[in-house]
Order: sequence, then C-alpha cells, then structure tokens
Amino acid sequence: MLTFGLGIAAFTPGLAQAEGEQLTGTVQTSRSGPIEDVQIEVAGADGAEIESVETDDEGRWSVDLPGPGEYTVTLDEGDLPDGVELAGANSRTVTVDEGRRQAVIIGLEDGSRGAGGGGVRAIQLLVDGIRFGLLIAMAAVGLSLIFGTTGLTNFAHGELVTIGAVAAWYINVSGGVNLVVATVLAMVVGAAVGALNELALWRPLRRRGTGLIAALVVSIGLSLLLRYLIQVVYGGRSSPYQGFQGGRAVDYGVFTMTNADLASVIISVIVLVLVALMLQRTKIGKAMRAVSDNRDLAASSGIDVNRVILVVWMMGGALAALGGVLLGLSDQVQWDMGFRLLLLMFAGVTLGGLGTAYGALVGSLIVGVFVQMSTLVIPNDVKYVGGLLLLIVILVIRPQGILGSRVRVG
Repeated sequence: MLTFGLGIAAFTPGLAQAEGEQLTGTVQTSRSGPIEDVQIEVAGADGAEIESVETDDEGRWSVDLPGPGEYTVTLDEGDLPDGVELAGANSRTVTVDEGRRQAVIIGLEDGSRGAGGGGVRAIQLLVDGIRFGLLIAMAAVGLSLIFGTTGLTNFAHGELVTIGAVAAWYINVSGGVNLVVATVLAMVVGAAVGALNELALWRPLRRRGTGLIAALVVSIGLSLLLRYLIQVVYGGRSSPYQGFQGGRAVDYGVFTMTNADLASVIISVIVLVLVALMLQRTKIGKAMRAVSDNRDLAASSGIDVNRVILVVWMMGGALAALGGVLLGLSDQVQWDMGFRLLLLMFAGVTLGGLGTAYGALVGSLIVGVFVQMSTLVIPNDVKYVGGLLLLIVILVIRPQGILGSRVRVG
C-alpha cells in the first residue's frame, strides 16, 4: 500500500483471497489509522447495486462480483469521523478484468497535508524519497555489480525483486511464519535463483562466446518468462504481509512515517553499510572490485573469476529479494512490482556510474528523492518520469555518471 503520511487514504486489498472477480480495500488515513463502520456501495455499469458493506475494525472491506466489467464504488462520507473528509469525489469507477482482485483508491484528507506535525510537504517528500531511494539502491547494487563483473545488462533483475517479495508472502501468509524469518528465507531463495541464473544460463552462454547484445535480448526474454510465470503462480492480486495491513503513521515533528517504513529505512541502511564494508574489507569483496575493474587482469592475478561472478549473482539475488520484501511492506506484494521498479534501478545505476556499487547507491538515492520531490510540481501518477528525465540531463552533462570513469564507459 502506498502510504504518504499526508492524510491520504487508500482502499487496498486485505488478506482474504477471491476465487473470481472481487473489489477490496482498506479505509484509513495517516493520522487516524484504519477507519471502521464506513459504508461502501458497489454498483454495476447499469447503476444497479451489487452489494453494500461496512469496513471492519481494521478498515477493510471486500465485495465479490458477478463477473468482469465496469463497477462504481461509492463511499458514504457521512460515516467518516470528525476531522476526516474527502479530498475529491466520493466515488470511483473501475474496470475489473476476468479473475482479478481489484483495488480501489479514493483520497481522504485528515488535515495533516501541508501543515503541522509532519506537515512541511517538502520535508515529508524528502524523507519519503530517501526511503524510496534506499529501496532502489538495495536492488540496484546487485544489478550494478553484475554489469561490472560480466558486462551484462540484466533486464530480468526486476523479477528477482518480485520473486523475493512473493516468496516471503507465501512463507509468511500461507506458511504462518514470522515475517523476519520469512524475509531471511526469501533472501536464500533469491540467492538460489541468482546462482541458478549464473550456472544454468549465463555461464554456458559466456563459454559459447555469446555477445553482449545477444545476452541482453536473452535477458529480456527471461524477464518476460519469469514475470508471467509469477503471475500464473501468484495471480494478479495485490496483497499485504500478515499483520502489516495499513498502519498508523507516527508523528516525528517535521515528518510522519509508519513503523514499517521506519524499519525499512533502518534495515536498508544497515545492509548497505555491511555491503560497503564487505567490498572494502573482505577478500571476496576486493576480488569483486578487481573483476569489475579489469576481468582479464584479475584472472591473470590468480582470482577465480567464475567463482567471483557466482558470488555476485548470489549476493545480487539476495539483495534484490530483500528489496522486494521491503517494497512489499509499503506497496503490498504484486506480480509485476519488480518490473515497475526496473527502469528506476537502471536510472540509479547509470546515473551513479555503470558497474560501481557506490555509484548505484548514490544514483539510486538521487533518483528516489527526485521522484518523490517532483510531485511538488507534477501529478503523482507520472512521478517516475521525473527520474528518467533526470537521468537524461545528467548523462548529457556527465555521460559516465557521477562516480563512473570514462574508461569504463567507453
């Protein structure tokens, strides 16, 4: 679920799963948290009422539909508590595809936007941007190291993010395992998938002398295969982790943030610092940097290049999986969540400097902050375009990226 801490409420899916078509969601604001006993009416395209329900004590609601088609969801604004009001219309028309569990979003205002407590909007967006940039960096570091050590532009890296989130969801929700344990297991799954990528596909292709352009096309095909395989297995629904539906934002004076988002920031910083220390202080980290700088020279120095590349793939898969889990805390788990993050990962990696882990971190933070801050002047729906425009501007000024070298680029 998208939580902005600015008095915006979203109707997002609960934990229940539908066999057929369904509309579902949660009513909440950043200050009040979940709002119960709000009347929700769902009508068909002809205006006939399908069902009228009330939100439960966690603000959730769901309505089973007679089939795919166009439906109108209406909120009874008279049921909203004092201090909470609609930010726009009280209804939203949505189109539900066959077999889809569709979320509906309607804006609410609780008085926290642009005033008081977490209210200086620029500061709030800056904090949100740092959090988002750290999530991008978590996944982009592995993507950058894979490019640095192999030269591969891996378009399937976004699916590693999704695999981590989906694996953690199944372990946490279906298996009833604590999310912390589920996250660790999801990272193991991500590392295993990364290793399988290297051993079963990319290493044999390198031995056959496959060119980088051909490998790029293969990675695009692999991305499509994995993405739609995930959709077949997981479905088109958008679901939260168990016990992490919604959540009230905590006021920190100049900004607000949910406990889940705060935990995401802390975990991201700790993990990225550990990765930096590993690259600087450990033997395998120094070997990664050596292979990234000059693979032939590293091999002639006695470094097992294939072993280093395998470790890079495993680490990249684990970090991408962790990034997927943390992204799922705020945006919920969706079958294409990694693909939607992919262009921003590429933007961060290219902006920071191709093939450098530190460049990926710096570039991703800049992209995350710029994307969120850009909503001060552009609609929220097109904010990702701002990150790509920033990438274009920087590359015109400095083609090798912020921390990249002209030798590496070309």
